[in-house]
Amino acid sequence: MSVTKSRIELGDITPHNIKQLKVLNHVVFPVAYNDKFYKDVMDVGDLAKLAFFNDIVVGAVCCRTDTHEGQKKLYIMTLGCLGPYRRCGVGKKLLDHVLKIAKDDGQYDTIFLHVQISNNEALQFYRKFWI
Repeated sequence: MSVTKSRIELGDITPHNIKQLKVLNHVVFPVAYNDKFYKDVMDVGDLAKLAFFNDIVVGAVCCRTDTHEGQKKLYIMTLGCLGPYRRCGVGKKLLDHVLKIAKDDGQYDTIFLHVQISNNEALQFYRKFWI
């Protein structure tokens, strides 16, 4: 599939589309997220976005700000997209959005996330940005 990056748009997560995020996460991730996760996502503003292709939700990123020992940290809780849309710029657009927020804020000391060590596809994706 050839996906034009300009056809990928980011949108807010709202009460009207939160169920789409739940379905996406269920399909993409090997863990189930509880209702508190989704309630918290509704409160983080631009730190949580859906990725749309032709008005269809194909990906999402959900982050939060943590403070530990005086350091402000940006935690990427989830970042994923549906299999057919991988390697089409969706993940990059989502990650670029997060990195821009951190840069514009100027107060984050660290950006971090967790990836299962068996998830080679995700590891390769993140290595393009950080390693």
